[in-house]
Amino acid sequence: MMSKIKVGIIGATGYAGEELLRILFSHPDVEIAYIGTRSEGGKKIGEIFPQFSFTDLTFSKIDISEAIEKADVFFLALPHSISLKYVPPLYKKGKIIIDLSADYRFDNPKIYENYYVKHTSPELLSKKVYGLPEIYREKIKGKKLIANPGCYPTSVILGLAPILGKEIIEGGVIIVDSKSGASGAGRNPTKKTLFSEINENLYAYSPGIHRHQGEMEQEISNLSCKKMKVLFVPHLAPYNRGILSTIYVNVKDGIEEKIYKDYKVFYRNEPFVKVLPLNELPSVNMVRGTNFCIIGIKYDKRTKKLIIVSVIDNLTKGASGQAVQNFNIVMGIPEERSLINLPVLP
Repeated sequence: MMSKIKVGIIGATGYAGEELLRILFSHPDVEIAYIGTRSEGGKKIGEIFPQFSFTDLTFSKIDISEAIEKADVFFLALPHSISLKYVPPLYKKGKIIIDLSADYRFDNPKIYENYYVKHTSPELLSKKVYGLPEIYREKIKGKKLIANPGCYPTSVILGLAPILGKEIIEGGVIIVDSKSGASGAGRNPTKKTLFSEINENLYAYSPGIHRHQGEMEQEISNLSCKKMKVLFVPHLAPYNRGILSTIYVNVKDGIEEKIYKDYKVFYRNEPFVKVLPLNELPSVNMVRGTNFCIIGIKYDKRTKKLIIVSVIDNLTKGASGQAVQNFNIVMGIPEERSLINLPVLP
């Protein structure tokens, strides 16, 4: 019988950390050996998350030397820029790292610095792989540093991937309109995420300058083999979890049936991506609490625009579920393990 893999979670008290616990507690190949937090050291997990009161595990104040001794694989669910402190010592010790922050997603440190802070370990960027399994599965296998994609980019890149690099998209600009549930803004409260502000409300934020825009442009350009620009307008919507991205691209008239076949072929063997029948579009309720991405496409003949709608759960396929999917790939475990039968959320 195979011994369980000792796993550490660093940054476990946010929404992504909570979701990691939800998934990993039911993973038959995992022993959670270390749970590090910056603020709740010494408390039992059940004191913060009552749904996990079945375990006596406690949070530890982050001590990287202690963590290194206790686990072989680490999930980092930390705010952007904080992972820069912990990834280098873990990597030096040969640990497998799945980082949910943006700190190692970019190929070019200068682009990262345009959106975040000065990068303190740019030499590791060439060692990472961008952890989008449907695109980079073979590169993920055997890697030590996995940069888990952002939630918005996951929905958008999966929505576009089947037609990138095929001379289908006309022009060099892609328009993306995305809506995210309030959990996408993180657990730390702000004025804009107060119930009285978000309830029965909807607003756009950071249009054209959101930090996920650069991440999208990097990956879409890489897959297109040419420079592409994205005009990205995100919105915060009055529900808990889920992302709906509507993507607009110019294409030639009369090829919608061919495009639809391209989508069906591209994702035919993907366990977590579903393509709806042509002209049917998905909703966020279809994916809530799951690791699925569901895609629908429709062609508008009048404007010659292809409309692609892609939905994911921002905490699962957009963060922790995808991180576990990457973990399974790296460790040679069946990719769907602990992800295909997640409990249905109310």
